[in-house]
Amino acid sequence: MTFSEINIPDILPQQPPFVMIDTLLHVDARITRTSFRISDDSLFCDDGQLTEPGVVENIAQTCAARMGYINKYVNDDTVKLGFIGSLRNMEVHRRPTIGETLVTQIDVQEEIFGMTLVNATVRVGDEIVATSEMKISITNIERRENE
Repeated sequence: MTFSEINIPDILPQQPPFVMIDTLLHVDARITRTSFRISDDSLFCDDGQLTEPGVVENIAQTCAARMGYINKYVNDDTVKLGFIGSLRNMEVHRRPTIGETLVTQIDVQEEIFGMTLVNATVRVGDEIVATSEMKISITNIERRENE
Protein backbone atom coordinates (compact mmCIF):
# COMPACT_ATOMS: atom_id res chain seq x y z
CA MET A 1 0.00 0.00 0.00
CA THR A 2 1.27 3.47 -0.85
CA PHE A 3 0.60 6.54 1.27
CA SER A 4 -1.70 7.95 -1.40
CA GLU A 5 -3.96 4.89 -1.09
CA ILE A 6 -4.67 5.55 2.58
CA ASN A 7 -8.18 6.79 3.35
CA ILE A 8 -7.41 9.79 5.57
CA PRO A 9 -10.53 9.48 7.81
CA ASP A 10 -9.30 5.96 8.70
CA ILE A 11 -6.22 7.39 10.46
CA LEU A 12 -7.65 10.59 11.99
CA PRO A 13 -9.78 11.10 15.07
CA GLN A 14 -11.37 14.05 13.20
CA GLN A 15 -14.05 13.18 10.68
CA PRO A 16 -15.68 15.08 7.80
CA PRO A 17 -16.46 17.91 7.53
CA PHE A 18 -13.70 18.70 10.03
CA VAL A 19 -10.87 16.99 8.13
CA MET A 20 -8.15 19.46 7.13
CA ILE A 21 -5.80 17.14 5.19
CA ASP A 22 -6.40 15.21 1.97
CA THR A 23 -3.36 13.01 1.47
CA LEU A 24 -0.59 11.51 3.53
CA LEU A 25 2.56 12.08 1.47
CA HIS A 26 5.32 10.73 3.72
CA VAL A 27 5.90 9.25 7.18
CA ASP A 28 9.14 8.09 8.74
CA ALA A 29 10.55 8.19 12.28
CA ARG A 30 11.07 11.93 12.16
CA ILE A 31 9.27 13.58 9.20
CA THR A 32 5.60 13.54 8.19
CA ARG A 33 4.14 15.42 5.20
CA THR A 34 0.52 15.89 4.17
CA SER A 35 -1.32 17.86 1.53
CA PHE A 36 -4.60 19.74 1.68
CA ARG A 37 -6.37 21.54 -1.15
CA ILE A 38 -8.37 24.43 0.26
CA SER A 39 -11.96 24.37 -0.98
CA ASP A 40 -14.72 26.92 -0.64
CA ASP A 41 -16.63 24.63 1.73
CA SER A 42 -13.78 24.40 4.26
CA LEU A 43 -14.98 25.17 7.77
CA PHE A 44 -12.03 27.48 8.37
CA CYS A 45 -12.35 29.70 5.29
CA ASP A 46 -13.31 33.33 5.55
CA ASP A 47 -13.43 35.80 2.68
CA GLY A 48 -11.76 33.34 0.30
CA GLN A 49 -8.87 32.55 2.62
CA LEU A 50 -7.96 29.87 5.14
CA THR A 51 -7.95 31.46 8.59
CA GLU A 52 -5.11 31.17 11.08
CA PRO A 53 -7.07 28.64 13.19
CA GLY A 54 -7.43 26.58 10.00
CA VAL A 55 -3.66 26.59 9.53
CA VAL A 56 -3.23 25.49 13.17
CA GLU A 57 -5.77 22.70 12.68
CA ASN A 58 -4.01 21.57 9.50
CA ILE A 59 -0.74 21.26 11.45
CA ALA A 60 -2.47 19.42 14.31
CA GLN A 61 -4.10 17.00 11.88
CA THR A 62 -0.74 16.34 10.23
CA CYS A 63 0.47 15.30 13.69
CA ALA A 64 -2.67 13.19 14.14
CA ALA A 65 -2.17 11.55 10.74
CA ARG A 66 1.36 10.57 11.77
CA MET A 67 0.17 8.91 14.96
CA GLY A 68 -2.88 7.38 13.27
CA TYR A 69 -0.66 5.86 10.58
CA ILE A 70 1.78 4.50 13.16
CA ASN A 71 -1.01 3.11 15.35
CA LYS A 72 -3.01 1.54 12.50
CA TYR A 73 -0.37 0.38 10.02
CA VAL A 74 2.80 -0.09 12.10
CA ASN A 75 1.49 -1.14 15.53
CA ASP A 76 -1.76 -2.77 14.30
CA ASP A 77 -3.66 -0.77 16.92
CA THR A 78 -6.52 1.72 16.91
CA VAL A 79 -6.51 5.46 16.27
CA LYS A 80 -6.13 7.40 19.52
CA LEU A 81 -7.29 10.88 20.46
CA GLY A 82 -4.73 13.63 20.89
CA PHE A 83 -4.78 17.22 22.05
CA ILE A 84 -2.75 20.33 21.32
CA GLY A 85 -0.64 20.86 24.44
CA SER A 86 0.95 24.08 23.30
CA LEU A 87 1.56 26.23 20.26
CA ARG A 88 4.64 28.43 20.18
CA ASN A 89 6.30 30.80 17.76
CA MET A 90 3.42 30.64 15.29
CA GLU A 91 4.06 32.79 12.25
CA VAL A 92 1.54 33.04 9.44
CA HIS A 93 3.25 34.91 6.62
CA ARG A 94 0.05 35.00 4.59
CA ARG A 95 -3.35 33.35 4.61
CA PRO A 96 -3.62 30.70 1.88
CA THR A 97 -6.52 31.09 -0.54
CA ILE A 98 -9.23 28.80 -1.87
CA GLY A 99 -7.83 26.55 -4.58
CA GLU A 100 -4.28 26.49 -3.22
CA THR A 101 -2.74 23.27 -1.94
CA LEU A 102 -0.91 23.25 1.36
CA VAL A 103 1.97 20.86 1.93
CA THR A 104 2.53 20.62 5.65
CA GLN A 105 5.62 19.04 7.14
CA ILE A 106 6.22 18.23 10.78
CA ASP A 107 9.66 17.40 12.07
CA VAL A 108 9.60 15.50 15.39
CA GLN A 109 12.01 17.07 17.86
CA GLU A 110 11.21 14.95 20.89
CA GLU A 111 8.80 12.29 22.12
CA ILE A 112 8.45 11.60 25.82
CA PHE A 113 5.65 10.45 28.14
CA GLY A 114 2.95 10.64 25.46
CA MET A 115 3.98 14.15 24.39
CA THR A 116 5.40 14.91 20.97
CA LEU A 117 7.16 18.19 20.18
CA VAL A 118 7.30 19.11 16.48
CA ASN A 119 8.46 21.93 14.28
CA ALA A 120 5.96 22.58 11.51
CA THR A 121 6.30 24.24 8.12
CA VAL A 122 3.32 24.92 5.83
CA ARG A 123 4.05 25.62 2.17
CA VAL A 124 2.16 26.55 -0.96
CA GLY A 125 4.51 25.48 -3.72
CA ASP A 126 7.96 26.72 -2.72
CA GLU A 127 6.56 29.52 -0.54
CA ILE A 128 6.52 29.09 3.23
CA VAL A 129 3.17 30.46 4.43
CA ALA A 130 3.38 29.43 8.11
CA THR A 131 5.71 27.95 10.71
CA SER A 132 5.27 26.95 14.33
CA GLU A 133 6.26 24.66 17.16
CA MET A 134 3.50 22.43 18.47
CA LYS A 135 3.30 20.04 21.38
CA ILE A 136 0.76 17.24 21.03
CA SER A 137 -0.42 14.97 23.82
CA ILE A 138 -1.56 11.51 22.75
CA THR A 139 -4.06 9.74 25.00
CA ASN A 140 -5.03 6.09 25.30
CA ILE A 141 -8.61 7.03 24.40
CA GLU A 142 -9.66 5.23 21.23
CA ARG A 143 -11.57 7.04 18.53
CA ARG A 144 -15.10 5.76 18.36
CA GLU A 145 -15.79 4.37 14.92
CA ASN A 146 -19.16 6.11 14.53
CA GLU A 147 -17.68 9.59 15.01
